[in-house]
Amino acid sequence: MRTSGVTKQYGSLAALAGVSVELAENTIHGLLGRNGAGKTTLMRILTGQDFETGGTVEVFGQHPYENAEVLSRVCFIKESQQYPEKFRVRHALRAGELLYENWDSAYAAALLADFAVPADRLIGKLSRGQLSAVGVIIGLTARAPLTLFDEPYLGLDAVARQLFYDRLLADFAEHPRTIVLSTHLIDEVSDLIEHVVLLDRGRVLIDADAETLRGEAVAVSGPADAVERFAAGYEELHRERIGGSLRVTLVGARDRYEPGLDFEPVSLQQLVVRTTQRHDVPVAAGKES
Repeated sequence: MRTSGVTKQYGSLAALAGVSVELAENTIHGLLGRNGAGKTTLMRILTGQDFETGGTVEVFGQHPYENAEVLSRVCFIKESQQYPEKFRVRHALRAGELLYENWDSAYAAALLADFAVPADRLIGKLSRGQLSAVGVIIGLTARAPLTLFDEPYLGLDAVARQLFYDRLLADFAEHPRTIVLSTHLIDEVSDLIEHVVLLDRGRVLIDADAETLRGEAVAVSGPADAVERFAAGYEELHRERIGGSLRVTLVGARDRYEPGLDFEPVSLQQLVVRTTQRHDVPVAAGKES
């Protein structure tokens, strides 16, 4: 699955601006970014629910839009998932069984029990958490070669979200496929995802292996003059000064050490936040960002 120079215009708004990414097969990808970054737009294009203004898109070697062969291998579950008004839970699962050739009815029944969702309840009578669970159950049970979750688990409480992560990892180990998780809960999924794509204002800020990123940055703090000397030559993502002390977030300094300074690893969430914040800072005339 890949895109090259993909753009998407809505009037004067550029939802995507030259997005080039490649999603390796049988990998769990984290699609990260703020609201309005372009994540849902990109997923809609990958799943044939919208089409790009420019650039190229390939899913299983073909363009997905109105392509039944491609779309039969794709499952897209979103937070605002809609179901027919008179559907019961079992009807939604039956529809999934008809759509996806890898559907496992026994696994669906086990997940219903795990998430405490009554199979005969009307969809419209479900709590928000139960409705989110239905989407998660369909996404997991479909075992589609390309499965995308656009924050459908926001309605789940912390215990149910952890159950989702546990079931996802266990089933992925037995049935590998390409999974894309779009989420703001970065700390919660940081141990799941193998590859990170960070979007901001329709552009790609990070496209990298997650394990590499986990050790990419370090926070260095101490006396301001000493920190300034140490930080020279490194890419700086963020700084904050308190009195005579300075704390900077640096890229590429993880294996360095200097007496008198404190070094702390930077979590994936903090790296994403700091990278996005840095992207927000206007570039001064004559200087590179």
